Amino acid sequence: MTLSELVLKQFEGSNSLNIEIPLGEDNYVNYVMHPRSPVHDFNGPSPKSRKVFVATHVITKVFDYSKSNVKVVDAIDWDATMDFRKHIFALGFGVADSMDTAQRGTGLNWIVAKELIYRTGELAKEVNGEIAFGVNTDQVDTKHNYDLDDLYKAYMEQALWVEKNGGIPVLMASRELAKIAKSFGDYEYVYARVFSGLKSKVILHWLGAAFDPLLENYWGSDNIDSAQINLLSLMNKYVDEIQGVKISLLDADREILFRRALPEPIRMYSGDDFNYVALVEGDEVGYSNALLGIFDGIAAPARAALEALDHGDIQSYRQILEPTLPLSRHIFCAPTSSYKTGLVFLAWLNGHQKAFRMLEGMESSRSIEHLIELFVLADQCGALSKPELAVLRMQNFLTVNGLSKSVCQ
Repeated sequence: MTLSELVLKQFEGSNSLNIEIPLGEDNYVNYVMHPRSPVHDFNGPSPKSRKVFVATHVITKVFDYSKSNVKVVDAIDWDATMDFRKHIFALGFGVADSMDTAQRGTGLNWIVAKELIYRTGELAKEVNGEIAFGVNTDQVDTKHNYDLDDLYKAYMEQALWVEKNGGIPVLMASRELAKIAKSFGDYEYVYARVFSGLKSKVILHWLGAAFDPLLENYWGSDNIDSAQINLLSLMNKYVDEIQGVKISLLDADREILFRRALPEPIRMYSGDDFNYVALVEGDEVGYSNALLGIFDGIAAPARAALEALDHGDIQSYRQILEPTLPLSRHIFCAPTSSYKTGLVFLAWLNGHQKAFRMLEGMESSRSIEHLIELFVLADQCGALSKPELAVLRMQNFLTVNGLSKSVCQ
C-alpha cells in the first residue's frame, strides 16, 4: 500500500483532529486522525501465558555533543531514560536493556552500558521489575591483537556486572568473536567457559546479518542451516546453563523449527519484528515468548493483546496486535539496523522525550518520507497514546523540514 493509499484510508469514528500530510512536491492531503485507542488506559499485572521482555531505547539530551569531546555518558538524559523504563515496568513487562535497541554498538559503549545496567537495576528493585541485560565483548581494544581468552574475560566482566545488578545475562553475538573464530569449536570454547563462571542461567542471542552484517558467519558458518545445527548442539550440551534463546533472523518458519528442536526447559524468545503476532500466539506444538524491540514502540497495544491471550481470547489478541504489523515491518525495513531511529521518533511523538535526538546523530539514518509514513501507520494501528501531542510534534517536524503547507505556499 502506498503512502497516498494509507493517508486516504479512513476509520469509522474518526475525530476532528487532522493534519496536512505531504504526499509529494506541492501535493498535500488533509489526513484525519484515528481516535485514541483505549489500550493506552490498560493497567494490569504481568502477562501469565508468555514471558515478555521489551528491548528499550535510550534517550539523549537535547544538546548531544557525543561526536566531540563530551563523554557519551553525559549525553544520556538519565531521568527520561529511567522514566521510559518505569512506563514499561508499569505495563507488567520485563526490561531488556543495554542491547541493540539501546544503540549498543552504534553509540552506546560498555562504559555507558555499565551505568545503564546499574541504574535500571536499581529501578527494578524499587518496582519489583524483571530485567535482562546485554552482555558483549565491546570493551576489547580491537586496535591491538586479541584472542579467545581475551573475549572470554570481556564476556565475564560484563556478565558478572549484570549478575551483581540483579539481571539475567543475555549473551549477545560478539563482532570480535565473529572476526577471529576459525570454527564452531572456538565459539564453544568461549561460551562454555562463560557458562561455568556464572551463578545464573543465561539467554543466548542469535542476531542475524540483517541487523548486523558483521555477524554473518556467527556460530561458525555463513550457512544458516549449519549455524543452527551448531547452536543447537551447544544448547543440548549445556542445557542446565541456558534458560532461553532469542532468535533475530526475521524468518518465522526457521524460528518455529528451531523452537520445536529446543531441549526442555529452554525457552524460545522471539526477536522477529516481522512475524511476532503468529509466533507469540503459537501453534498446536508450542509458542515463542518475546524479547522484542518493536514492543518499545507499541508496549500498550502489546500488553492489551497479551491480556486477551491470557484469557484464551485469540480473536481479540489478533484484532489488537495484527494492525501493528505494518508499522513494525516499516520500522524494521532495510536497512534493518536503522530501526532504532523509528522507535525513537515514535517515542518522541508519544511524549516520552523532549527531542527527536539519538547518539551519534543516528536520527538522520531514516528519510523524512519514511518518518511521515511511520506517523500515519502509528496512528492507524493505535500506537499514538497522545494524538494531539503527536499531531503538534509532527506539524513542527514538517515545518522545520520545509514541508508544512503554510511554509510551502
